[in-house]
Parts: sequence; C-alpha cells; structure tokens
Amino acid sequence: MTANIYREISRLIQYGLKKGMLEKTDCIYCRNRILKVLNLTEFDEIEIVDENLETPAPILNNMLNWAYENGILESNTPIYRNLLDTEIMDCIMPRPSEVIRKFYHLYEDSPQKATDYYYALSSHSNYIRMDRICKNQVWKVKTEYGDIDITINLAKPEKDPKAIAAAKNMASSSYPECLLCKENEGYAGRLNHPARHNHRVIPLTLNHEKWYFQYSPYVYYNEHSIVFKNKHEPMKISKETFDRILEFVEKFPHYFIGSNADLPIVGGSILSHDHFQGGNYTFAMEKAFIENTFTIKGFENIEAGIVKWPMSVIRLRGRDRREISALADFILNQWRQYSDEEVDIISHTSGTPHNTITPIARRRNELFELDLVLRNNRTSSEYPDGIYHPHKELHHIKKENIGLIEVMGLAVLPARLKEELEKLSYYLIHTDQEVQLQKEEDLQKHLQWYYELRQKYPSISVNHVQETLKKEVGFKFVTVLEHAGVFKRNKKGKEAFLKFIEFLNK
Repeated sequence: MTANIYREISRLIQYGLKKGMLEKTDCIYCRNRILKVLNLTEFDEIEIVDENLETPAPILNNMLNWAYENGILESNTPIYRNLLDTEIMDCIMPRPSEVIRKFYHLYEDSPQKATDYYYALSSHSNYIRMDRICKNQVWKVKTEYGDIDITINLAKPEKDPKAIAAAKNMASSSYPECLLCKENEGYAGRLNHPARHNHRVIPLTLNHEKWYFQYSPYVYYNEHSIVFKNKHEPMKISKETFDRILEFVEKFPHYFIGSNADLPIVGGSILSHDHFQGGNYTFAMEKAFIENTFTIKGFENIEAGIVKWPMSVIRLRGRDRREISALADFILNQWRQYSDEEVDIISHTSGTPHNTITPIARRRNELFELDLVLRNNRTSSEYPDGIYHPHKELHHIKKENIGLIEVMGLAVLPARLKEELEKLSYYLIHTDQEVQLQKEEDLQKHLQWYYELRQKYPSISVNHVQETLKKEVGFKFVTVLEHAGVFKRNKKGKEAFLKFIEFLNK
C-alpha cells in the first residue's frame, strides 16, 4: 500500500515538471513537502511511465483515497477532499512572486502570452477543476438575437452534510473577509470556506488604484476572469467604474470586462466587494447589431446606438476612452433620476434609488466599445421578486438574479434541470404516462410548460426530443432576459426607449 502512494507522489512531481510548475532542481524539495502533508517519513524511488495528463485529478484521487484508508483524511467527502488536495497541489506550485514576475515578463512581449501562461497555471494547478467543469452541460440556441449560450452547472460540489454539521460547531471567523479578498491567496480553507492553497493572483493598477486579477474556479466561459479591488469595499457603479474597465481593455485588448450592477435583485451574488468579470469569449450580445443610432450633444465624436437585444442596451464606441467614460457617466447620472410611469419605470420610492447600469467594455480593433445595460430593481405586490426580474411563470427554469453573465447572453442554470429535462423528455414521448407524470413531485413546476410543449410538438420523436427541449430552454431564457429589460421589445417599449434618448439631449 505504501508503494502505491510513493508511485502517486512521483507521478505528481512528473506532472508538475511537464506543466512547467517546477524545475528539476525543485523535485526533492517538493517531494518532501508532500511527504509532510501526508505524514510520511520514508520514500522509495519508483520508476513510473511517461504520461501526458491534462489535469492532476486522477493522481489526486488516488492520493486522497490512500489518505482516507490510512487515517490522514478525516472524511471521504467532497469538502474534506478539497481541503487536502489543494494543500498537496501547493507543494508543487511556484510562489506568488514567481508567478507575478513571469506574468509581467511575458506581458512585455504580449498581453495574451501573459494571460495564456496564467490561465494554464490556474488549470494545471487544479485551482480551476477542469475535470468538474467538463461535467457541465453546454449548448447554443439560435434566436432572433443571435446564438444564446446555455449551461447547466454541474461543476460545483454537492453540499456535504457531515461538513455542514461540523461547520456549525466551528468558531466564527471573518478572515478572509469574503471569497474575493486578496487574503484568499494560499489560504488553507476550512469547512465553511474553500481552500485556496493553490490560488495565485496578479496585481494590477487601474485608475491609479490597486486591483487584482484572477480566474474564476468555476469557469462558465473561456478564461472566465475576476478583477477585484484591493480593499473590501461594496460594489458601486460610477465614472470610476467606466474608467477602470476601459483601462483594463486597453491593457488587455483580447479580453472583455464588465461589472454587475450595484443594487440588489439586478446585481450579482457578491455586492460587498467591488469587482468585475471578464474573459476571452464572444457572447451573442457583442455580435448584436445597433438598430437605432443617435448622438448626444457635446459628445459628437462618440458613436451611440440602441442594441437589438432582449434587454435595454446603449452602445458607445470611439477612439478616446476618457471621452467614452465621460459620456457613460452622463448617461448613468441621467438614468439614475429618470422615471416614465407610462412604462412603469420609477427611479426612486421613499428615497430609495432603483435605477442603475450593468456596463461591459471591449475593444474593436482600435476602437473602445462600452455597452450600458439599463437596470431597475423595483418590486411590487404583483412581482415581489422584482418587476424587471424573471417572473414566477419562468422560475421553473430560472429564478436567480440576472447578473452580468446572463445579461451578455449566457444562461447559468441549476443542476436540478439535468434530471428534470431527462424526465420531461420521457413523458413527452410517452404521452400515455400522464397519470405517472402527475405523481412526479419535481416535475410539478414544469407542468404548464409540458402541456405547452405537447401542443407545440404533438408527435415528437425519440431522436429529436432532447434537442427540442434544449432549444425550448433557450427560448425560455430569452423571455427571462426580456423580463429583465426596462424598455420592452414591443412598440410601446421601443417608443419609450427613444423618449429616454431624447431626454438625454435636453
């Protein structure tokens, strides 16, 4: 049994060498660090075959199984395994200073070479758990707004009952203050906070302030990155936001970057720490064309237009990022105070602000481009979750906030849908089983949709049912986005949007 763990240690060292995470002169040092983590005091050299693994997951799984069998791992459950495997991976990781130095050395040659290196390291180190990401179900759906991306998120580990119970007895801790704080770099983790032994971050300067760059451990698209403020300060959309994201795409022209809105319901899941999300991916929103062009007095050098998109989007384009930022700030301030009760847009109730913006920046060759998505977080007795939020009839597909990722055209859907869609497929084919369908507790929320699909596809075949359901999920997501749009896509809504543009020119 001990020989088996020696073999896995040697395999991991070989993996690190092949991925450029360590050099030959580091091997004994790294091996001894792993021995310490696994409470081993001996080691025998074992000859291993040459491998070309893309992820260390197979090696780590064997090591974790050995650790559990030998009493090193307290519980053989996901959270406990994550805490140990990140500690093991840290043994073959370069120090933060080495990563930063190499990143900026490569940056001098090419920003893309720098991010290529850093993304590869984040993947090879198992910080981005590619073996889990691959479990996500991903597809595209053609719509009138372009090819919408759909993801059923299966990558996040399931809740661990034993860890949850143990966490209740732990002393409370406010370190790190949140999941985005820089103090997560190298943090060992605990049962109620993810381990980040193998995490490295890159310092940036944006708008003369210190920020940090990292990748999301749950990448929903290519090179899904997070840029977060040095200080733990709440989200705030302002001119400084526009300055920062436009400067970022000046420094990294192959990336887009955007910010969640700064108000509940229309914001992201973490409003307590100012941050952006970016990456090397082209969403349907970026490809969407401008259906109405206009100019704003005093900013005649900036191209402006309304984007054909299910939400309400103003696109700005020009060569001078500072001028674009100034115009975006003007639009933001005007929108913050704008009301149009004819279309149910009210900027304030009892002094509480409701209007804000979700901004997205990118480069188009030599031009800077900034999309401003108009948002409103007001609720009502009819729509307690939000007037401009997925309404109740859509909650069977999506009831979470419509954040930056969804705004751009990527639906991140809950894991429950995988099994529910498989069951729906069965009942759409076996229409004589409706009595049994009525007994399926987890399908009750889909019943109305089921009957709509039956009417639309009266004789759906086994060969087409899965693709049909995927397509219909995409159409549902478009409706979700339309619900989140403050100016609806009907004639009245389009006229109201143009009315706001006229307001900008008063």
